[in-house]
Amino acid sequence: MKQTTFILVLILIYGFNSFGQSPNFSFPNHTLYTTNHIKPNNYSQAELDNHTRSFYDEWKLEYLKNDCGNTNEYYIFSGNGAKTVSEAHGYGMMITAYFAGYDANAQTYFDGLYNYYKAHPSTINNTLMDWQQITCNDAPSSGDDAASDGDIDIAFSLLLAHAQWGSNGTVNYLGEATNLINAIMQDEINQTTWTVKLGDWCDANDPSYFYGTRPSDFITDHFRSFLIATSNTNWNNVIDTCYSLIENMQTNYSATTGLIPDFIVNANTTPSPAAANYLEGVYDGDYYYNACRVPLRLGIDYLLNGDVRAQTAINKINTWLITSSSSNVNNISNGYQLNGTAVYNWNDATFVGPLTVGAMLNTSNQTWLNSLYQNLFSENNLIDGDYYSNTIKLLSMLVISGNYWSPENALSTIETSFDNTQDVIVYPTIADEWIVIKTTNEEKIHFRITNEAGQIVMDDTIQNNTVDISLLDSGIYFVTIMKDKGAVTKKIVKK
Repeated sequence: MKQTTFILVLILIYGFNSFGQSPNFSFPNHTLYTTNHIKPNNYSQAELDNHTRSFYDEWKLEYLKNDCGNTNEYYIFSGNGAKTVSEAHGYGMMITAYFAGYDANAQTYFDGLYNYYKAHPSTINNTLMDWQQITCNDAPSSGDDAASDGDIDIAFSLLLAHAQWGSNGTVNYLGEATNLINAIMQDEINQTTWTVKLGDWCDANDPSYFYGTRPSDFITDHFRSFLIATSNTNWNNVIDTCYSLIENMQTNYSATTGLIPDFIVNANTTPSPAAANYLEGVYDGDYYYNACRVPLRLGIDYLLNGDVRAQTAINKINTWLITSSSSNVNNISNGYQLNGTAVYNWNDATFVGPLTVGAMLNTSNQTWLNSLYQNLFSENNLIDGDYYSNTIKLLSMLVISGNYWSPENALSTIETSFDNTQDVIVYPTIADEWIVIKTTNEEKIHFRITNEAGQIVMDDTIQNNTVDISLLDSGIYFVTIMKDKGAVTKKIVKK
């Protein structure tokens, strides 16, 4: 009986929605984020949804293109002398997956973006994406290598697609995601330091880049999804290294401000901010147009997975920023030296969007959060920014409105008759000593934890939502929560 149950579990996890293409998580879906967070309360939930939906419509018309002669290929127009870059492509694939249900053509767009990704491989690892396309017909060259952030977002988006539509259609999303995740681990993770490399082009022949990393690539919520999808526990090492480097920078280089540099070097010895012109420009060691995404990336990890390391890091930035700006959003700069010296006397959504997400992580930030969101929303048309600014804004609005979710919601959902599978969350999905089981109602919860063999290892009722799992062996477990309306099961990894 246990073996039969386990086989059924595998079928339901990896064959979710195999017989249909309607989305499982239609926008809006209102993810149940972790405890101790806030949303803007100067607008209703319906208004936050409408703001996000409306801006998506504008963004799509401006940047989603299929003018390269193949009607089955779409790309995200990035400008600045190029058709697109893999970073933009990853954003676009995530966005179209998130707006499924609202946008009837979301899967068509997603598959077109997938086709374009497959048609433009890196020459180093052809599962990864060439980081930049200048024209529709770029000739292959030695510079057709990969950038890690684009590939990481593309892999995550494929998991989202599997969650939305299943993998038995035209594209085996889960299979493609797994292949890409493995390629990222092979060629975009430095397995001597467990840092995220700048791209597949970084190797030990050039230590300055091989041991360099970009904190905006510390996309820890994605790495948790990669671990769940592949069962490769080395992603734990990557997550822990990301947070260790963040703490190192804040302790040794920005104790007052908490600001994070665009690039970190010498990750194998004494990590430090990069010098000017390390890779992109004079601000490579400052909080600039790469690091501005850190509050968004880490903020998501706290909201979805409750990792207090993310909350601690982002709270340091916000605490300093509230004081230094005199609580006036207009005083925020698009760029700072790590000591807090402003680079400019103006700002836009590129910086304000992620900082708004970061403000959600502290319940004392309500007034500040409302001001940030008002500023972000007031930039209400695409004239106020370029592709990068507007795309960061849209991703931030997805999170702020409560409509950003992780693919484990589907990958680990086994059976449910709740009104919505997101009525229940279990976090962190990769845990060491404890997990939290949270429902939309705070009643007593009956839960059961089984191992991969289908054996019950815990069966209890809790009131305070915290479950001690410290005595469990390392491995994969399934947490089933039983309520009057049915049951839902989530997959976790015990370190």
